[in-house]
Amino acid sequence: MTSDLLLDRARELWTELAVEPVEFSSSHGANVVVSPGSRLCPALWTGIVVLGGAGIVTVPSAQVAQLMAGASDKLPNEELVDEGRLREVLPVLDVLGPASLFYLDGVNFLRVQAGAAVEEAVCGDDELAALLARAGEEDAGESGLEDITSPAFVLRESDEVVAAAGYQDWPRSVAHLSVLIAPGHRGRGLARVVASAAVAHALDAGLLPQWRARPHPSKRVALALGFRELGSQLSVRLGDAVSPALAGETVV
Repeated sequence: MTSDLLLDRARELWTELAVEPVEFSSSHGANVVVSPGSRLCPALWTGIVVLGGAGIVTVPSAQVAQLMAGASDKLPNEELVDEGRLREVLPVLDVLGPASLFYLDGVNFLRVQAGAAVEEAVCGDDELAALLARAGEEDAGESGLEDITSPAFVLRESDEVVAAAGYQDWPRSVAHLSVLIAPGHRGRGLARVVASAAVAHALDAGLLPQWRARPHPSKRVALALGFRELGSQLSVRLGDAVSPALAGETVV
């Protein structure tokens, strides 16, 4: 798979998740579409995805569409996923992200050959539940491990699961990766080991592995496995007021 094909497949995924027809804009400014049922973001939020320098935006209403169109005219696509720049031109109430989006093909996959034995477990297994509990609600939720549809690929130490990875089946034959390491066992390269097993399983099934990362350690793992960063995703909840910058007033 060439880099262009990798980008094309990633864009196909996100245009489908937008629900309403929209295409990634190759010119200045992202394409904005009203899509209350968009899967780019939570309900009534605005979802922004930029891939390969081109962007799409889904909004819940025509009023928000006007706000986002104005912001898109003022900001290049890369800055639409910059929380600070958005707050300068939009009435931002809340933010999720940004998250970097990584994708991988079989040619560039850097498989980890580890001495530790990776085992398969079934999601919902008591040992996985114990790992989720030890990690805490925030880290467990961020990992998405509870939602995987693949087998879980795990490492055990002292009869406890200390690392696990798997993926959730997304549209367009995309495998959305999830990885979780128990507190006290991080920084030892375990994430690469279990993630490598999950990625190999996805590639063998003909799927496109997707890695969505916010913290830098997660990005390092993705790059170590050969993933390529293609863009970013950001979700925002907007208020009704128009910011002075968007209205054309001077901000000092």
